[in-house]
Amino acid sequence: MLFDSGYFALFLASFLAATVVPFSSEALLSGMLAADYNLYWCLALATLGNWLGGMSSYGLGWLGKTEWIEKYLKIKHYQIEKTKKMVKGKELWIAFFCWLPGIGDVIAVILGLLKVNVVLAGIGMLIGKMLRYVIWAFISLEIINWVN
Repeated sequence: MLFDSGYFALFLASFLAATVVPFSSEALLSGMLAADYNLYWCLALATLGNWLGGMSSYGLGWLGKTEWIEKYLKIKHYQIEKTKKMVKGKELWIAFFCWLPGIGDVIAVILGLLKVNVVLAGIGMLIGKMLRYVIWAFISLEIINWVN
């Protein structure tokens, strides 16, 4: 059952949606729920794929160098250090918002560039992405039940 191409497609779509590739996995999740796919497998695979995609964006940021930020983005070193201090202690909560469409990927990359604690970033990101899919699935199921 796990190797069903629908589940793999959901995992892959969720992964891609959390990278810089513009893609939406929510419509696929809704469609799979409407087609009676297992809710728990869908939530687990969508969350896992999206979290791994977000962590890959974080990893790309981690590979970046502050010298590049200064040179190409024209951001001064003191501004980078000021941002690091501002983020310190809030890593988990900032990473929570990596689920946001459009800016979530940017947040993940910035957290990586700032070299924030990977465990805190990972946990915050996981919670945010999981809650997004749970809420989306709940709304989808309510609409599906209403239509049927």
